[in-house]
Amino acid sequence: MASHKFYKEPEFETLQLHAGQEPDPTTNARAVPIYSSTSYVFNSSQHGADLCSLRAFGNIYSRIGNPTADVFEKRIAALEGGAAAVSASSGQAAQFMAISTIAGVGDNIVSTSYLYGGTYNQFKVLFKKFGIGVKFVPGDSPEAFKGAIDQNTKALYVESISNPKYNVAPIPEIAK
Repeated sequence: MASHKFYKEPEFETLQLHAGQEPDPTTNARAVPIYSSTSYVFNSSQHGADLCSLRAFGNIYSRIGNPTADVFEKRIAALEGGAAAVSASSGQAAQFMAISTIAGVGDNIVSTSYLYGGTYNQFKVLFKKFGIGVKFVPGDSPEAFKGAIDQNTKALYVESISNPKYNVAPIPEIAK
């Protein structure tokens, strides 16, 4: 009897992809950890249908989640005392997810002018397309933020240590 789980003897191309590795029985990851896999095996057609309809928990496709990101998110939630966490592939993606979750059309955020260029462009150009205004204040003094807040303000934004000035924003004072 063959020592593999293929329905027939694997050909060269199949061996290039699968020889020497079994899918992880816990996560069904197709790749060897660090779990850089994009695809996961299904135990059956029903298992695949249940996963894809979100009736069962498991790995479907790495853009939705993967075991590596899951561990990271659980670790961050535990470290921060949270119920859960969400990871993103970049800081700008994280900024967009956070701000677009709490602000919508007609809302605004107040931001320091001490920003990384990509953040400035995201705030100035992209958020405008979603109807979210950004009020830029010079520097990061609490008074400047206070003067820009109105009934539609959903968040205050600073980078600390900022880029490009390397200043440390007085976050506790701004938060008051």
